Amino acid sequence: MAGKVHLIGAGPGAADLITVRGMRLLQAADAVLFDALVQPEMLQYCPQAVLIPVGKRCDKASTAQRFINKMLVDAAHKYARVVRLKGGDPMLFGRAQEELAALDEAGIEYEIVPGVTAALAAAADSAISLTRRGFARNVLFATARVGEGEQTSDWLKPVLAADTTVLYMGVKQSAAIAAALLAGGMPPDTPLLIVENASLPGCREFPLTLRELPQAATFQLDGPAILLIGEVYRAKLALADEVRKAG
Repeated sequence: MAGKVHLIGAGPGAADLITVRGMRLLQAADAVLFDALVQPEMLQYCPQAVLIPVGKRCDKASTAQRFINKMLVDAAHKYARVVRLKGGDPMLFGRAQEELAALDEAGIEYEIVPGVTAALAAAADSAISLTRRGFARNVLFATARVGEGEQTSDWLKPVLAADTTVLYMGVKQSAAIAAALLAGGMPPDTPLLIVENASLPGCREFPLTLRELPQAATFQLDGPAILLIGEVYRAKLALADEVRKAG
């Protein structure tokens, strides 16, 4: 008989942001297939498990998704309790549906355990709410990134309509994103915030305007970064300007 697979959200980075349920399942796992963004500290929760790296990062050497699907099915036929540990939340830009489809096809039982997504960690680190009463009534989670062989999507229209937008996997496309937003009519002085390594000790913030967004290519970001757009960041931008002028 095949084992059971648990798709667990590891959270945005900090090892202690995993849910209690996720940690308990890790502690009981026989095998753990983990993403490249999962911090080594989190793997200390499962010293008894066989650890299987299935790294997947933008623009870096990664395991092809079809092989991850196969490895997951193979692990379930070999071990009773398998954990698929994904950065952030598995159901948000995590390719979970492809893995679930492979498990369904193989007749393997699974459970999904949600995690803290990077947008929420970035909001906490910046101390800026994604929503604000009477000011920002909606939040859009989106990506402008299109994988090889995928259809293009109209990400621009909903971003232009949103009060606050969180763009995943967008910082490396900053120049193209800025050009598209400006061409779509977004004001050049729209405030933005880039957050790198959300929830981790090395977290960094970069407040800037849409006009300045192409400069993000010079920031030398080493960790995962997320782009936040909206008027809720106006005060953060003004404070950063004051600090620059004072310096």
